[in-house]
Amino acid sequence: MIDTVVFDIGNVLIGWDPRHLYRKIFASEEEVEHFLANVCTLDWHLAHDYGVSFEENGAKLKALHPDHADLIDMWGTRYIEMIPGRIPGTVDLLHAMADAGLELHGLTNMPTVTFDYLREAYPELKRFGTTIVSGAEGVVKPDPRIFEILIERTGLVPEHALFIDDSQRNVEAAASLGFHTHRFEHAEALRADLAVRGLVD
Repeated sequence: MIDTVVFDIGNVLIGWDPRHLYRKIFASEEEVEHFLANVCTLDWHLAHDYGVSFEENGAKLKALHPDHADLIDMWGTRYIEMIPGRIPGTVDLLHAMADAGLELHGLTNMPTVTFDYLREAYPELKRFGTTIVSGAEGVVKPDPRIFEILIERTGLVPEHALFIDDSQRNVEAAASLGFHTHRFEHAEALRADLAVRGLVD
């Protein structure tokens, strides 16, 4: 029996993609992709999820790419523009399960400052009993340790919990610890899975 549901946040509940910002800056999609592949890469951004400040991480990158300093700074000063809004349909499922009395938690790879902003901008995130944020813990999914932190703080039993994430690596890590899992692609497929499990009507 599943009595607890754990949500990833980015690109499951709330969208995030740096292209939303840099498409406003560059004249072509090719320039956007080149910049994100060679300057502000996801590997570079991962340090933020570990809790490294943008100021520290940005300074290192600007030393390597001084000609892109202004564009690098935008990652920190205009970060909110990377967030287009809610993923259609998922929030309705969150509310339905919360209203039905299921225990809900969040587990996200995210800088703490971003989570603090999202929690105020998107009140549905306040329906989580506990949210584990990688930037506050210094550990990121799929490291099993961040799942263990969630288990320790909430007392959930993985065999009675469903973990929802858009990353296959994160889903596999959760499954290895005993969680039921759903690899998120869109809300319609999630609703169908939840209905089969008896978690929504």
